[in-house]
Amino acid sequence: MSDSTLWWLLAGSAIALELFTGTFYLLMLAVGMAAAALAAHAGAGTAVQLVCAAVVGSAAVVGWYAIKKRNPASPSVRSMRSVNLDVGEIIQVDEWRSDGSATVKYRGAQWSVLQRPGNDPVPGAYRVTELVGNRLLVEKV
Repeated sequence: MSDSTLWWLLAGSAIALELFTGTFYLLMLAVGMAAAALAAHAGAGTAVQLVCAAVVGSAAVVGWYAIKKRNPASPSVRSMRSVNLDVGEIIQVDEWRSDGSATVKYRGAQWSVLQRPGNDPVPGAYRVTELVGNRLLVEKV
């Protein structure tokens, strides 16, 4: 079996493993293996192929990490109105407990309410921003 065939099989295995695990970084390593396969097709020696796989795979991983780090994370699904119809609703909090929580009557039931960090616990109207378990996370209107 030729070196290029071995590299292509390794790249395909990394892609298949990525499909099972969901680790996108395995795809970046597969890119490095594909680069080594191309180097083997070009007639490079084993050492050059290994260096090519290591350099290209590592550069792809570092590049992808930098791109993910630079872009802000997408909002939590729990804070999307299309997923949870309580998000955006206004509730009235009459009294906050010393631990920063409150209990309110909302939609005919008692709900635990938590406040977003950095807000003062004062009674009044609050907007639901997120559902955390069975608690409403709110911010002052």
